[in-house]
Amino acid sequence: MMKRENRQNDHDTKTEGRRAARILARVGMVAAAYTVLTVLFLPMSYGPIQVRISEALTVLPYVAPFSIWGLGLGCMLANIFGGYGIYDIVFGSLATLGAGFLTRMMPSPYLAPVPPVIINALVVGAYLSILTDFPLVAAVLYVGLGEALACFGLGLPLLLFILRRQKILNFLR
Repeated sequence: MMKRENRQNDHDTKTEGRRAARILARVGMVAAAYTVLTVLFLPMSYGPIQVRISEALTVLPYVAPFSIWGLGLGCMLANIFGGYGIYDIVFGSLATLGAGFLTRMMPSPYLAPVPPVIINALVVGAYLSILTDFPLVAAVLYVGLGEALACFGLGLPLLLFILRRQKILNFLR
């Protein structure tokens, strides 16, 4: 009987290890996608007037909790290329993480884009205003508008598409 219990424990450990590896790989895929999309559209991804195409991915936490960490890591990596230094790397990533946690708690997919739009408009708009001497209200509004275009214009259709595709949902969960 002792051997059977040991085999079951070994099986459970292997299963947990595989599950952790799968999640880590998915975090990496989200981080890579966010980073590549941000850098690929480099001119319009940074500054007080920006539209980050990669921000469309910020709706993913609604269906995939692991994506919160991928988005945060991707934002951190992408902001290394932005030219705004440590403030952008740290505060931009924290804003993305915070928005991800709030997106996860949204009661409807139609509300999933709201947290990234509001948090990034306020946080990113505020520190970019300081770093660039751009007027605060204008920076907040421009960053918010860019976020709304990416999150509602691209992210919401992406999320609704994912919700209609069981295979994609199974992969993300």
